[in-house]
Amino acid sequence: METSFHFPDRARSLRYHGDVTAIPLPRDRSILRRDAERNRRQILAAARKLIAERGLGVGYEEIAREANVGVGTVYRRFPDRDALYYELFHDRVDAVVEIAEEALAVEDPWLGLCQFMERDFELQTSDRGLREFQLGRADSIALRRLAGVRITPLVVALVERASAAGRLRADIGNGDIAIILTMVGALMDASIDVEPDLWRRYLAMLLDGIQLGSRQDKLPGMSPGRPVVEQILAGWVPPVRRSGRSQDTAPSSGAGSESGEDASR
Repeated sequence: METSFHFPDRARSLRYHGDVTAIPLPRDRSILRRDAERNRRQILAAARKLIAERGLGVGYEEIAREANVGVGTVYRRFPDRDALYYELFHDRVDAVVEIAEEALAVEDPWLGLCQFMERDFELQTSDRGLREFQLGRADSIALRRLAGVRITPLVVALVERASAAGRLRADIGNGDIAIILTMVGALMDASIDVEPDLWRRYLAMLLDGIQLGSRQDKLPGMSPGRPVVEQILAGWVPPVRRSGRSQDTAPSSGAGSESGEDASR
């Protein structure tokens, strides 16, 4: 028996008038995904290189040129700086955690605390972006939270071990260590191009001031002369008081949107 189906006239509007060959096949979509991942790696490599050399002030336009992609691609992958910083520095958080764990394994609690602080600064010497991030010059809520959760308990444990062993002044707390790290980090950032190892002298001086027991017979390095001091002070960057969104937050429409070839990246 023949069966017939009757559709209302309005069903005619459901016809597809496009070119079906324009619809990406599964293989084409996988190629697009590979291209997108390649662009993402290029962007991160370029950002890591430029920010390590020149600091957090590097713009998205400069990163795009270095990565050989359109600036819209950078905005698409990282709509704001927070996302970019998280990708760039979360492995650095891993490195600091490893340094702290190794310090906790040192038999002498005081030497363990000193080792942690020294190696933490050594990690920053070749990475200006990391130094600036450590000094709080990056708006990265997610990364600060990650660092706080993973690093802070380890530093607290290092301080408590040294205190319990009688090697740390009784009136020294975790906040004091945080301030010392900030002070020496700021000095390093200002003096790195003048006297690259000057921070070691002042870290040793501060550690001598908070420990109980014998002091170092000789501090590292020499007292800087007036010309060196003037150069360092000239290179000091005052803290930034931020308000509003980052300069590289992607616009909601218009200038930051992608089009043409760039949109496929």
